[in-house]
Amino acid sequence: MATPNYNYEKRQRELAKKKKKEEKLRERDARKTSPDGEFGQNPDMDAEPDHSQTQTQNPTPDGEAPAAASSQP
Repeated sequence: MATPNYNYEKRQRELAKKKKKEEKLRERDARKTSPDGEFGQNPDMDAEPDHSQTQTQNPTPDGEAPAAASSQP
């Protein structure tokens, strides 16, 4: 049975990490230089989300969501 070549495996992991890091840097640079806020970025969005409008309609006193309204004749 052949012995595993740990140096080869380690080198392959290092190369994969390096490639992934370079891709991230290229994407980051592309986002910085894109004029229209591409890549899913919305320049009008605030850094912090506004949670003041995320309240549920008619919350119950115990904090549970209201049950769905059933249509009764």
